[in-house]
Amino acid sequence: MPTMADVARSAGVSVATVSHVLNDTRPVLPHTRQAVLDAIEELGYTPNTLARSLVTARTRSIGLAVSAVSNPYFTDILQGVETAALEQGYSLLIADPHDDPGHERQVVQLLHERRVDGMIVAPSADPRALVAYLRRHRVPTVFLDRTVDVPDGDAPHIDQVCAAGAEPTTRLVTHLAGLGHRRIGLVAGRPGLSTTRERITGYRHGLAAAGLPYDERLLVHGDSEAAGAERATAELLSLAVPPSALVTANNAMTIGALRALRDRRLSVPGDMALCCFDDFDWADLFSPRLTAVAQPSRELGAQAVRLLLDRLAEPDRPARTVRLPCAFVHRASCGCPEDTPPPATTHHPARTPEPHESLGPPKPPRTPTTTPPPDPTERTARDRRRR
Repeated sequence: MPTMADVARSAGVSVATVSHVLNDTRPVLPHTRQAVLDAIEELGYTPNTLARSLVTARTRSIGLAVSAVSNPYFTDILQGVETAALEQGYSLLIADPHDDPGHERQVVQLLHERRVDGMIVAPSADPRALVAYLRRHRVPTVFLDRTVDVPDGDAPHIDQVCAAGAEPTTRLVTHLAGLGHRRIGLVAGRPGLSTTRERITGYRHGLAAAGLPYDERLLVHGDSEAAGAERATAELLSLAVPPSALVTANNAMTIGALRALRDRRLSVPGDMALCCFDDFDWADLFSPRLTAVAQPSRELGAQAVRLLLDRLAEPDRPARTVRLPCAFVHRASCGCPEDTPPPATTHHPARTPEPHESLGPPKPPRTPTTTPPPDPTERTARDRRRR
């Protein structure tokens, strides 16, 4: 197996110069750098990362603890993390905490024992043990997707990155209200998660903006999973006056809600209008296609890596929380015909046929004037529910 000394002899430079090229620890003339890289390629030299870590006290690895297997949403985030990490010469060690506080604490400790340089974690609904461990061991960390109220006192500071949650949910509710719905249900996520709190806040703001009363019976928790959402949706459908429209708070719960509607032979949007938080690759394969809020999943992952590398470079700088905007994806499950453009507030002449709008502060509801009157048979079924 070729060594660093072999590379140095082949390139006609010192071993120190090869080290500087490999570790980017000192400027090297372009032609000298290229000679070293050519020698590495020709000899098939592979750096000894273990030996390097003993010298630099860095492993150039990042621990990633997200529920990528149990929650498909995190798969796209994982790709964003991996791409950004590899671009900076970092590898990933990945663990799935299954959104369980006890397991979360265990996998984070295992990653730490592998001497990762820092961690990116999607915290559970009860992250107290996690935060205590990270602070006790001074592990550079970025919280991803879910935020935690962490006092920014003693180091290490914990940075956070997430997508906007309240404003996009408000937009879904006001869109449905603008289509005439007066009883709009929310299938919310697991209690304790910041994403759940924010989307409930957005739901209530949307009702208020549309002049609709808040009815606690129309807010149910699906625990951020399909099975829980199926049960929660069934609970809504069993009400004496069920909702005529639903907002589901993540992609897994959208599947659960659709199952509950299917089991009762209810159609979307004829019997129940549906909007969902999270757009996913197959959302436009449903019939009708799903109106959704799309989160910038891969950018969330990439931003988490940037925050972590900034933290490694400046351990004592103040903590930062970055909140990225979402996009409104207007399709037909809300009750708008497939070829209906989005409301005027979302229109942009450069849009593609499936418009995406970056969501900022909520706008007042507006009843579309381009929607043709419904078929009388559909109106009868729907009017029975809008009471």
